[in-house]
Amino acid sequence: MKTTMKAMVAAVATTLMAGSALAGDVNKIGLAVPNLQADFFNQIKLGVEAYAGEKGIEVIVVDAKNDTATQVNQVQDLITQGIDAFIYIPAGAAAAAVPTRLARAEGIPVINVDRTPEGAPGDTFIAGESVESAYQVCNHIIGLAEGKGKMAIIHGQKGTTPEVDRFAGCKRAIDENPGIELVTQQWSQMWSPDEGFSIAQNMLQAHPDIKLIFGQADGLAMGAAKAVDVAGLSDTVIIGGYDGDVAALEYLAKCEGPFIVTATQSTQLMGRLAVDSAIKVAAGEEVPERQIPNAVLTTCDDAPKFVKQHP
Repeated sequence: MKTTMKAMVAAVATTLMAGSALAGDVNKIGLAVPNLQADFFNQIKLGVEAYAGEKGIEVIVVDAKNDTATQVNQVQDLITQGIDAFIYIPAGAAAAAVPTRLARAEGIPVINVDRTPEGAPGDTFIAGESVESAYQVCNHIIGLAEGKGKMAIIHGQKGTTPEVDRFAGCKRAIDENPGIELVTQQWSQMWSPDEGFSIAQNMLQAHPDIKLIFGQADGLAMGAAKAVDVAGLSDTVIIGGYDGDVAALEYLAKCEGPFIVTATQSTQLMGRLAVDSAIKVAAGEEVPERQIPNAVLTTCDDAPKFVKQHP
């Protein structure tokens, strides 16, 4: 299946409107993830590998380390290795459509997970429901603040599907509470605890009377919690997160500290759905355009059960 880049580009132009995959068996799946340092993507990987293993399917995993150019090169390499299906989580908004187009040019089923590239959708899109569950997280922390106070948002990577959707949900909760003032917001690149810590430190220095922080991922929320602790504000600041990462669930299960709520996504289920969808598309079966498992609002009361068994 090796092709020159010139031939590949030409193929993209001529096959984009030709439909999805060629019917056939799936023996090898390529899984492209943005960053395996993030527990969220690791949980999806575990779901893909476990279910594919049950089916006797080989999985080749590539980690872009949040670099879109690297991811494009990795996907080109996956195609030369003869993958029968492609499970794709874009590393960012820029150039996100390229891997989908390259795979489609070879007749390979494309299953988008968590993020969908604008203008180049796959055969199905699998993601947690971000808008309503982000609304629930923000509504929960706003309720604990009795609907009053200054609020900050630490965004994920700008322009990605979850960043956009989670802001939309949280903003709705803010707009419903006129006593809440969104005083500052900043975007991260890697959704990481280190970024959450440094961003929250800067926010607290500029606005020491912040009462609420929404981190659009648990890594960001965990970093913000550390910054709040360092500032000696753990008794006055309330933090909400998102994803249900293992470390965050363990933190919440202790029922202490400023980080008090998240939305737990069914990450391993998403991995299994991706493999199942790849098999069906390759066999010429219909799959839903969107498959959206609900995230579950999770406080310290609920966290222990998810620590024991992540969905």
